[in-house]
Amino acid sequence: MAGRGGASAAAPLLEKTAAAAESGGGCCYVDGCPGCAVDRHKAANPGIPYGNFIYVWIVTLCTALPISSLFPFLYFMIRDLNVAKRTEDIGFYAGFVGASFMFGRCLTSTVWGIAADRVGRKPVVVFGISSVVVFNTLFGLSVNYWMAIATRFLLGALNGLLGPIKAYAIEVCRPEHEALALSLVSTAWGIGLIIGPALGGYLALPAENFPTVFSPDSIFGRFPYFLPCLCTSIFAAVVLISCIWMPETLHKHKVHENRSRNIEALEARLIDSNEKVEESGSLDSKKSLFRNWPLMSSIIVYCVFSFHDMAYTEVFSLWAESDKKYGGLSLSSEDVGQVLAVTGASLLVYQLFLYPSINKVLGPIKSSRVAAILCIPILFAYPYMTYLSEPGLSIVLNIASVIKNNLGVSIFFCYLFFLAALKFIWF
Repeated sequence: MAGRGGASAAAPLLEKTAAAAESGGGCCYVDGCPGCAVDRHKAANPGIPYGNFIYVWIVTLCTALPISSLFPFLYFMIRDLNVAKRTEDIGFYAGFVGASFMFGRCLTSTVWGIAADRVGRKPVVVFGISSVVVFNTLFGLSVNYWMAIATRFLLGALNGLLGPIKAYAIEVCRPEHEALALSLVSTAWGIGLIIGPALGGYLALPAENFPTVFSPDSIFGRFPYFLPCLCTSIFAAVVLISCIWMPETLHKHKVHENRSRNIEALEARLIDSNEKVEESGSLDSKKSLFRNWPLMSSIIVYCVFSFHDMAYTEVFSLWAESDKKYGGLSLSSEDVGQVLAVTGASLLVYQLFLYPSINKVLGPIKSSRVAAILCIPILFAYPYMTYLSEPGLSIVLNIASVIKNNLGVSIFFCYLFFLAALKFIWF
């Protein structure tokens, strides 16, 4: 019993599995498959994949920047396009421009998800970033209202990056790093939704705000909203070039019957009897995702909060730039950009240093509930800011914006953590 056979039997199963995988005998990896190459790299490197996480960060940021970068100057853009007959109608026309992006995304997001599963994550990411470079630039060069709507619609319809990049973030790391991967997506997304409007606010109307640098006869004088769009497109072009070295994670080989039997045999030896019973008991319920109430409830919460967050992002800029006689604050696009820049900086500090401690004390669900409750009085307080004057208005507005957006991050994190937990329970 203490001989060679006993020593072999006493060897850890995971070591034998890894050795078999490396030698090819276990049929765990297929040569030439990009997904297997990523899995092999994960097995050999237990640390955090910083290089791949950089791709997750910059691609998510590239996706988020053009979504809300137009809102600080959209009010003035609609005014200059002369489509609104009355000043009070500017918000009405601006709403269609803002909604056209999400309408296009709503129509095609499922298609892009299917394409990412069949063709690969990398081609979808590359195509989506290319659409940002092209159509975001064309939006800044819009000469009429319908061109603005068309370019924003195509930008949303052809930019299906968010779903595939979330899948990519999970696939490039080991299970113990998946929470970090999802937090990177949400962090880059939240910061992008704040930095984008900040860029739009600071860089719009450059010939008026920076007359010594930009001439009224230059392209930036003739197209006063082109500069912020161009900066976002240049960043997207840099990201597009860097994606040449981005590894693909989709498995592009057929799972043969003998390979499936080998994997099942390994799983049978790795999973104890109790886990096998639980897994077999869940097979029937996998047939219908719509009957998975925890999953559906998290999706519903995400939809409701996304609606709330995007509505707030668009309405805030329009309200802040509207004249006080219409209930606004009469701020300039530069003032709005400054508020959003301060908010973006606070988001970075909150997510890196404050939220981890809050999550440890309250947990993700309770912290999201508290955040949702606190959002209500803050939102009710916004209309009353019209009665304030400087410098009190700037102080109160910055504080309210910082608190509101950081509370939103807490709610969004809860959704991501919940889905990460459901991945192990359900999938």
